[in-house]
Amino acid sequence: MDKSFSSPVPQAEAPRDCPLCPRLVQFRHECRAEHPAWWNAPVPAFGDSAAWLAVVGLAPGKHGANRTGRPFTGDFAGELLYATLLKFGLAEGDYGADPTDDLRLTGAVILNAVKCLPPQNKTLPAEEANCRPFLMEAIAGLPKLSSFVALGKVAHDTLCRSFGVPLAKAKFAHGAEHALPGGLTLFDSYHCSRYNQNTGRLNAPMFEAVFAKALSRSRG
Repeated sequence: MDKSFSSPVPQAEAPRDCPLCPRLVQFRHECRAEHPAWWNAPVPAFGDSAAWLAVVGLAPGKHGANRTGRPFTGDFAGELLYATLLKFGLAEGDYGADPTDDLRLTGAVILNAVKCLPPQNKTLPAEEANCRPFLMEAIAGLPKLSSFVALGKVAHDTLCRSFGVPLAKAKFAHGAEHALPGGLTLFDSYHCSRYNQNTGRLNAPMFEAVFAKALSRSRG
C-alpha cells in the first residue's frame, strides 16, 4: 500500500468522498478537475500509533498535503515542521517532501483540525465542528498520548472545544501551556506557515522552543 494511504488510526479516517461540508466538497471537485493526479481528498493522520505527542494543524495545504496525501508534505510549512521533529528525535529518516520518502515519526503523530482543503486556507466553524469527531476518534485511538502541540489558534480552539475546556480559560498564545482533562497537556505555537515565517511572526528558535518544552514536560 502506498504510504500516502497509511494511517496510525485507520478507524478514525474520513471517507475519500466525505460529504459533510458542501463548500469543501465543491472545492475538492474543482481541484480534482484542475489537478486529477493529486490526492484531492481528506488527508489521513501520519505518524506513530504509540505516539505520546500529537501535532495538530489547521487543514491540508493545496500544494502540500492536498497534493501529496501526507500532512505537511511538499509545502513550505513542512520544511520547518519536519526539520524540528527530526532535530528532537521525533522523526527518523530523510524528509524528501514526498510520501514515498523514508521519513517516519517516532513518538509523534500529525493530525489536522479539518481533514479537507479549504478555500484560501480558511476553515469555517461549521466545518471545524463537522470534522471534530474524526479528530476525537483519532485521539481515542492513540492511547499513549500525553501532549499536544497546536499549530495556530484554530487547532488550539478545536482541541479546547473537543475536551470541553472554555476558551476564556485557555487563551491561545505562542508558547502557552494549558491543562486538558485526563492529565493531557496542550502547548501552543504559531502555525509554521510561509506567511508567519516570512513576516517574522515565527522563526525556527521560537518553534523549536515549544517542542523543547513539550519534551521537557514529558520527561519530568
